[in-house]
Order: sequence, then structure tokens, then C-alpha cells
Amino acid sequence: MRTGTNLPRVGGYNRAVVLDAVRRRTSVSRVELAQATGLTNQTVSNVVRRLLGEGLIQETGQAPSRGGKPRTLLSLRPEAAYAVGVHLDPDTTVAVLLDLSGRVLRRRRLRTSSETDPNRLVREVGRGVKALIRQSGVEPGRVLGLGVAVPGPIDNRRGMVLDPPNFPSWHHVPLADLLAEATGLPVVMDNDATAAAIGERWAGGADRAGDFLFVYVGAGIGGGIMLADSVLRGNSGNAGEFGHVVVESGGAACHCGAHGCLEAYAAPHAVLAAFATQYGRPEAERLGLTLDPKRTRADWSRLCAAAAKGDPYAAEAVEGAAERIGRAAVTAVNLLDVRRIVLGGEALRDIEETVRRAMDTWVNDRSIARAVRTIAIEPSLIGDAVGAVGAASLVLHSAYTPGWHLLLGAGERHVDWAFNDHRT
Repeated sequence: MRTGTNLPRVGGYNRAVVLDAVRRRTSVSRVELAQATGLTNQTVSNVVRRLLGEGLIQETGQAPSRGGKPRTLLSLRPEAAYAVGVHLDPDTTVAVLLDLSGRVLRRRRLRTSSETDPNRLVREVGRGVKALIRQSGVEPGRVLGLGVAVPGPIDNRRGMVLDPPNFPSWHHVPLADLLAEATGLPVVMDNDATAAAIGERWAGGADRAGDFLFVYVGAGIGGGIMLADSVLRGNSGNAGEFGHVVVESGGAACHCGAHGCLEAYAAPHAVLAAFATQYGRPEAERLGLTLDPKRTRADWSRLCAAAAKGDPYAAEAVEGAAERIGRAAVTAVNLLDVRRIVLGGEALRDIEETVRRAMDTWVNDRSIARAVRTIAIEPSLIGDAVGAVGAASLVLHSAYTPGWHLLLGAGERHVDWAFNDHRT
């Protein structure tokens, strides 16, 4: 059943709309804000006055006069609020501290393993997050919260990691509550690829407005979906499982329990295993590959570097993976009809252009709507740390981006601290 709203919620929504419009621009006047948002001049003036009082925006001079009174320009105040983001990956955990503009102020890497006990990992992350804030010199009271990006599947409402294939010892772990207790911060959690898409949306401004599919390649392969500037999480919070699009009917067994999934052919561990099977251990050793599951990240880096240098066997392995990623992408764009695909994740280092070319061929030569639109295939604006930056952006996005939760009073964990006062 649909629920109504009330004037205070409309006010909160309008405030988010204005702040988002300021954030997307280097500087903007009140008149331009009214034109961009569709709000009346009086409403914009009232909202701007409140945002100035909260210290979220600032006046930054005047626009050149065109014959009338010079217009005062407004811009975001980056030091008004901060967020910490943590990306949990089977090989390594990355933590970052962002300011309100999305700029990375500090970064920290923690060594982890897919076999790490959840409680031990929580303790390590808790210590790392506290050290990150302390070393940055940021006032702890200005840190809005901690965002966590994790492999799916997840139960978003309960902040629980269910049975992630890349963390085989984890079973229904209440990660959000554990990290809140360890850090003393409000915690929001999301699928890593969804978090990455939100990070792109937050940091990208006008370059990431509208809709796009974010394809994340790390230990596994995931997808994050932005439609009309809003993230698509799905009914259970597990939308975007790009790595489990079937690319080979009845094909290789995937760790999710199905057969023929993209991850079973194009995730780093799968490509390395196939390389050893096809070319033999001597060829693997020639490239410096250990074929040790605990050293997948290092082996993958060596394989991709060899492919980039023109090694024929390594290049063939990488191109085979890229071709299957492209095959999955055409299925996704036929379903979603997005105008852009964004590529990101540490596992794309040295091979991003190979993957981009394969995706471009598939989605622009073979998708059903190829006659009426061309899909752009672009690299992430954030870079290798996109998972951690995306995790921190979950906090900022939840607190300051206009969405239905502000109108309907949705009770999701990730909006509990939305628009608290952060006055100077």
C-alpha cells in the first residue's frame, strides 16, 4: 500500500535537491539553482539560508554583473562532513576517508584472507578505521558514519552478510552491527558493486548523471545499476549480480551452485585455473604463476601484465575472459537499456582496454536497440579504490541525496542519520 507524505518531509526533500544541485557544480547562484531544480526563488532562498546555517555550503564570491545586481555564488563546503568507507575483499581490505565533495583524504590497506574469521576481521577493521580518523586530524564528530562494501548475497535491512562464495567460512554474519560496536560509528552496508556505482554517481557529478551499469571486476565480478540518478537495489537488495549472468548454457559449475555463470569463466581464479589446464604448469611457471589459491591476486597481476606485453598465451586467456564479459554485458543492456557502462576494479589493471573493446563490440554491434543508440564504455572516474570510495559514498549518498526515503520516511538502516545538523 502506498503511503503519503507531509510538509516536513517535502522540506527535507527540497533541501536534498538543492544541496545535490550545488554539489554538482563548482559554483552556482540562487537564480541558477531555481532554474536547475524547478523550485521557486523563495523556496531556494529559504533552503540556501538553512544550508548556510548548517555549514554545508558557503558563499564564494559574485558572478560578473550583466547590468543588474551581481549574483552571489554558492559552493559545497567539503570540510562540513566526512565519511569512512571499507571494502572487504578476499585478498585485501581497503579503507578510505572522504570529505563531503568525495575527495579521498586518507587511505589504508589491510591484509585479509577469504578464510579470515569474521570476528577477527571486525577487530582489525575497527582498529584500522579508528587509526585512519586519528591520523587524518579530522574532528571525529564530523565523521557521519562508516560505509562497508561486501560481496553478496546480503540482507541489507538487517546489515547481514549471508553466504558469500568468496568468504566460504562466513554464514549469516551481522556485519553492520559488529562494525558499529567496534568503531562507535553508524554503519551502512551494501553489495560492493552497488557501492561502487554510488561512488561513481557521487564523485562523478554531471559526468555520471542519469543511468549507467557499473561492472566491477575484483576477486569476483559484480554489477551496480543506476537508473534516473537512483541506485537499483532490487526487492531483496541483491540486484546487479552481473557475475552470475549465464554465458555458457550448461557450462562449468559456479561456486554459487549454478552452471555457466560469467564468474566461472572470467573471474581471476577461473581464468588462472583454465590457463593451467589449457597450457600446462610449465607455461604457468614461465609467467611466474604459482597457481596457489591464496596468491590469486598476485598471479592475476602477472598474467595481465604478460598479456599487456604481448605474450600470446596470456593474451588469449585474457581476451577469452573479456569476450565473455562482453557477452554478459549485451544481456544486461538489452534488459536495462542504459546509455553507459562504467568499468572499475583492481583486477582490470593492464587489461581494461581489452575488456572495453570486447564490451563495445558486443553491446554496440549486437544489442537489440543498436540502431537507435550507442552505449559508451568508460573507465571508472575513481580508480582502483572504487570499492572503498563507493562504501564511504554510501554514507554521503544516504544522508544528502534526494530520494523516496526522504518523502516516505523509509526505515532503512542507511538513512538513519540523514540530514542531521553539522554546524560549525
